[in-house]
Amino acid sequence: MKTAIAIRHLDFEDLGTLEPLLVARGYAVRYLDASTDELGTVDTASADLLVVLGGPIGAFDDAIYPFIHDELALILQRLESRRPLLGICLGAQLIARALGAGVVSMGVKEIGFAPLTLTPEGEASPLTALGKVPVLHWHGDRFDIPPGAAQLAGTAICANQAFSIESHVLALQCHLEADPRQIERWLVSHACELMQAGINPYALRAEAQTLQTSLPLAARAAFNAWLDGVDAYSSKGAP
Repeated sequence: MKTAIAIRHLDFEDLGTLEPLLVARGYAVRYLDASTDELGTVDTASADLLVVLGGPIGAFDDAIYPFIHDELALILQRLESRRPLLGICLGAQLIARALGAGVVSMGVKEIGFAPLTLTPEGEASPLTALGKVPVLHWHGDRFDIPPGAAQLAGTAICANQAFSIESHVLALQCHLEADPRQIERWLVSHACELMQAGINPYALRAEAQTLQTSLPLAARAAFNAWLDGVDAYSSKGAP
C-alpha cells in the first residue's frame, strides 16, 4: 500500500475531498499536526506523497511559530528528493519560500468562491479539469512564482494561484480540497476573520450550497489527473 502524509495546522483544514480519493487510489493516509508533533523525528522521506495543508499563519512567521523551521526542513528535503509534494494555501507558500520565492501580504483578503484563470501552462495541466467551476479562496498573503516553476493560474485579486515543477510538485493557493458541504466548519472557525474583513457568511454559505455537487467532482477530476501524472513520473524511475 502507498502512503500519504498530510501536515496540517488546523483540525478542520484537512484533506477534505482529496482524502477519499487517495484512499480509493490505494494510499494509507496519516496526519501530522505541525504545532504539536515533533516533525523532525518523523520519517516523511519514505512516504509516497507529502501534502502540506493550509493555516492562518504566515510562511515567514517562524520567529513567532518556531515549528515552521521543521516544516521548511521537511519541505526542502522533499524537494531535494524530487518525490511527490502537494502544497495548499500556507503549504504552497512554504514551498515557494523553500524555493527562494517571496511570500507577501496582498493588503486585502481573498475569501469566497471564484473560478481560476489558467495560463497556457495551466491549460495543459491537471487544473484544466476544473473548467469554470468556482473554487474556494481564503487567504491574505500570496506567493511569487519560484525560479524554474511553471505558473498555472490566477484570479483578478491574486495573480499567482498555482505553480508546478515537472509532474511531482503542485502548489495551490486556493483550497481545491475544501468540501463545500463542510463550509460551516470554516465559517465558525474563522468567524473573527470574516467579521474583520467584512465578509458576509450568509453569502458564503449560499455559494457553497450551489457548489455541493460540481466542486467536489471538478476537484476530484483535477486531483486524479495530477496523481496520474505522479504515477507516470514514478514509473519512469523517478525517486
